[in-house]
Amino acid sequence: MNLLNPEYFWLLLLLAPLFIKKNFREMRFISYGYIITFLFIILALTRPVIEQEPIKSEQVLSDVIIAVDLSYSMHATDILPSRLEKAKEIVQALVKIQKDSRFGVVGFTTNAIVLSPLTEDSELLLHLFNSLEQKLVITKGSSVLPAIELARKMSKSKHPSVVILSDGADEPSYEKEARLAKESGLIVNVFMIATDMGGTLTLENGELLKDEKGNIVVSRANSALSLVATTSGGVFTESLDTLLDALEEQKNRDFKTQTSIMKNLELFYYFVALAILTFLVTTTTLKRFVIAFLLLFGVHLSASPYEQIHENIAKSAYEKGEYKKAIEHYQKINKSRAYFNLACAQYKEGEFEKALTNFARVKSSDAKFKSELFYNMANTLVRLKEFKKAREVYLKSLTLFYTKEADENLQYIRDVTEEKTMSTGQQKTKNNSEIAKQEESSQKKKEGGGSNMEVSANASSGASDAEKKAKNEGMLNLNTGKAKLSSKQYELINKRGTNEQKPW
Repeated sequence: MNLLNPEYFWLLLLLAPLFIKKNFREMRFISYGYIITFLFIILALTRPVIEQEPIKSEQVLSDVIIAVDLSYSMHATDILPSRLEKAKEIVQALVKIQKDSRFGVVGFTTNAIVLSPLTEDSELLLHLFNSLEQKLVITKGSSVLPAIELARKMSKSKHPSVVILSDGADEPSYEKEARLAKESGLIVNVFMIATDMGGTLTLENGELLKDEKGNIVVSRANSALSLVATTSGGVFTESLDTLLDALEEQKNRDFKTQTSIMKNLELFYYFVALAILTFLVTTTTLKRFVIAFLLLFGVHLSASPYEQIHENIAKSAYEKGEYKKAIEHYQKINKSRAYFNLACAQYKEGEFEKALTNFARVKSSDAKFKSELFYNMANTLVRLKEFKKAREVYLKSLTLFYTKEADENLQYIRDVTEEKTMSTGQQKTKNNSEIAKQEESSQKKKEGGGSNMEVSANASSGASDAEKKAKNEGMLNLNTGKAKLSSKQYELINKRGTNEQKPW
């Protein structure tokens, strides 16, 4: 049993005066009744629930690619706190408000790169987007064409929606971009983040940016970009509500996925009924018939002690290596923590498909634990020889929280294809850190467990060390728990930036 609103237990402090120098022997029956009624009301307010089995349902999603202008003009402060910060706020609002969509993020200057691939995981998308270090983007000009071309490559949908967050970029005319968007089947929406008055740009040394003639640069909204939106069937706007309405109308819903819906069995009404009953027994003649009434009404007993017994037995069995017994008892507990430990035991027993299913049932908002969860899922996928999916899940784990083990495992299977077999003799598990480390203490605030199983795979690629190094330059540089773009990616986004002649 879980409590959705445990903060209401603070109301128990209202009973504190009753326990100060109070002789309980002198208290009347009615006083005890009021206290018990109050306790039941508090328990009802905490919303106790019992988690049920997840229900799998098919979900149809639409693709939305957000293209964010990262050029230097986005530092202007005519839109507070700055154009780029405003763009970040819009990205966060879109992925949180807009439902039934997969989002991807593209960053562009005179060139474009993928900051986040299309994903349903809003937490992962925002983490990748916020990892951008704007001071490393030195390009002052911007071009919309590369962003449109890259957006088309990202989605297999016939008519994906594109949202361009920009101040209008540099082109006086966007006929070429408008024609490409329409021919590609893109529905382009432009959110203008600039004013007609414009704003100046301050360099790192505190001076205002000037053009080649020494004149102070004033960056203004370029409404010529509206042609791309009107031609492709999108909207040109400065209103978030208008943009959200447009995206809702543009949904194609041509990407299918399966999702698990968790439903809880609400118990609060039992405590409300008990509170009413206690109050009536206290204040009316119903107390004469209380025993018979309770027998007819029934008393709901909490499953917590029952589940705690199974949890203790399962934990002991797991530590002794009796995984079948651990699985048997963990299956009798309806808790997210139990699903995780159940999956760990099933992994140990070699039931990899079942383990993967139960790992997917675990829900948590803690980034570090979610990283460990993804890591265990990736290791399970490796055992199932689904290496492509394993690489994707390892990357999710590293994005949320960097660990050396996950990084090494990702490298080991980097070039392995689904058809190639693993060299099982090279798979090993360190004694001091298993694949699915069982939760050691029920007193931890967040459940979780890490693993350091190093899974190596010979892909027989024959690549030299130099070749491997060249391949790795375009990867995410993951360290100190935060994902960062690599130098190669910053080089791409700054392409031609050092040779700009007239970016304004």
